[in-house]
Amino acid sequence: MTIKIIQLSEYPMLQNEAAKWFASKWEIDELIYLESIQSEGLIPSWFVALEDEKIIAGAGVIENDFHNRPDLTPNICALYVEEDYRGQRLSEKILSEIEKYLSSKGISKVYLITDHEGLYERYGWEFVTLVQEVDTNEDIRLYGKEC
Repeated sequence: MTIKIIQLSEYPMLQNEAAKWFASKWEIDELIYLESIQSEGLIPSWFVALEDEKIIAGAGVIENDFHNRPDLTPNICALYVEEDYRGQRLSEKILSEIEKYLSSKGISKVYLITDHEGLYERYGWEFVTLVQEVDTNEDIRLYGKEC
């Protein structure tokens, strides 16, 4: 199995497909993903894992993942691994690629929100605080990691 992780800004021919893929996983309009994926600059940035040109995992980096702490930025968002590929440390590999990318651009810390306790700690992430999700006002765990 040959899996490669790519940054979508370097592969414009995959951007539409990636937007559809992310939309199907997170039930957010495809056009919102496409606009974010096609944005220029450091952030947002989007990454996918490919096996034989098929998207099997992905994640993005955005300013704020819809929580009430805009000072804790940037945020990794929309991390998803297809069920058949779980347990192969793809999340860790994608996170590592994102961390390397951000570090190379002078960003020293990155954050993410999740309700998965224990998963991100295995990859060196540390719980920072509870934040409120913008849409629901519910508390969710925010983690941080040095890049």
